[in-house]
Amino acid sequence: MRPTLLAASLLLAATSAAAAETAQQAIQPLLPDITAWRRDLHQHPELSNREVRTSKFVAGELKKLGYEVRTGIAHTGVVGVLKGGRPGPKLAIRADMDGLPVTEEVDLPFASKAKGEYLGKPVGVMHACGHDAHVAMTLGVAAALAKRRRDLPGEVMFVFQPAEEGAPPGEEGGAPLMVKDGVFKDFKPDAIFGMHVVSALPVGTVALRPGGAMASSDTFRIVVRGRQAHGATPWKGIDPIVTAAEIVTASQTIVSRALDINKEPAVVTFGIFDGGQRFNIVPDKAELQGTVRAFDEGMRQQALASLKNIAEHVAAAHGATVETQIPLSADSSNPVNHNDPALTARVRASLEAALGKDHVQEAQRWTASEDFPQFGRAIDVPSVYFFVGATPAGQDPATAPSNHSPKFFLDEGALAVGSEGMLQAALDFLGAAP
Repeated sequence: MRPTLLAASLLLAATSAAAAETAQQAIQPLLPDITAWRRDLHQHPELSNREVRTSKFVAGELKKLGYEVRTGIAHTGVVGVLKGGRPGPKLAIRADMDGLPVTEEVDLPFASKAKGEYLGKPVGVMHACGHDAHVAMTLGVAAALAKRRRDLPGEVMFVFQPAEEGAPPGEEGGAPLMVKDGVFKDFKPDAIFGMHVVSALPVGTVALRPGGAMASSDTFRIVVRGRQAHGATPWKGIDPIVTAAEIVTASQTIVSRALDINKEPAVVTFGIFDGGQRFNIVPDKAELQGTVRAFDEGMRQQALASLKNIAEHVAAAHGATVETQIPLSADSSNPVNHNDPALTARVRASLEAALGKDHVQEAQRWTASEDFPQFGRAIDVPSVYFFVGATPAGQDPATAPSNHSPKFFLDEGALAVGSEGMLQAALDFLGAAP
């Protein structure tokens, strides 16, 4: 290597080290606040579209930091905008706020005792997916950026989103409603960042991948209508349960025989099979519900069309009729969570600078879905979504209680990792000096 190139390389390495140190130095004094915020939110979770206390909490903290704050977007959504002292790009950073209808089984001094109502039934409520950590870490990044407002190039919008887990039946919510309510009406970012804590990674690590990081998800509903009969004389009726069972079985061939899985994986899952009220009566209808997941848009559409085709033709073969909602609705569908390759490379470099290369992994595809990509698609801007390890050191992530489990446990060391990584990614995107 020529001396000039060597000098340039050493300078670049020194700059990256300085930037990483800056991110760490900026977050470390804030960790007591970030941890306190997370524990408070964990102790007071709220269900989707019901995040009233959480919304007020977030708005209050942003106002203390000097942000321009908007509330009431998609019912309880909050947006805070920080304008830097120098010209530069615009960035949006999103965090989700809602809890789940899960009764906590983790022995913590700040464990949730909250109660709520879900589908008409009383339930426990828990931050079993880590959204409390997302809010706390994102507020930490907001606080760190606010301290350097005068020298910060560009502008940053923090989007605190309700109902990521899905709005209750009959309600709108989540990212689609935030978009519909004009979240980007007066602020169009050049990119959008998001992160998620996961039990599948050990604390101290983050992971991301270019392209499809999380699957699309389309909820469906199929109602099979037959003709009621006595269980002793089923030939006098048309059995919707047998018909529905054959639809479930035949649909397993969509992935195994119809889709080219050399290209990308896909999943068809039935989660509800509801039919009949008495053991000796052939009912007049049966209902199926489930999801279709894919990483390729063409395969997604092919799977949905195949499911509809199977339902209609199997029902016809049995003399039954069928009503299909495939997908159930536009609001019940999420597109592939696609990380822009070029932007992902930039964010990966930032994460490596902040946390060290050994702590940044290539993420595996995750067949779970998110409504985060709705934001980028709505305004046609690139986005990146990365994962933050939450499982304590010494525990096998493969056997750790998963997200959505009543035993889901977050090692609070993840709070520093996620905050520092996201802060560095934001500073590098904006072009802020180390």
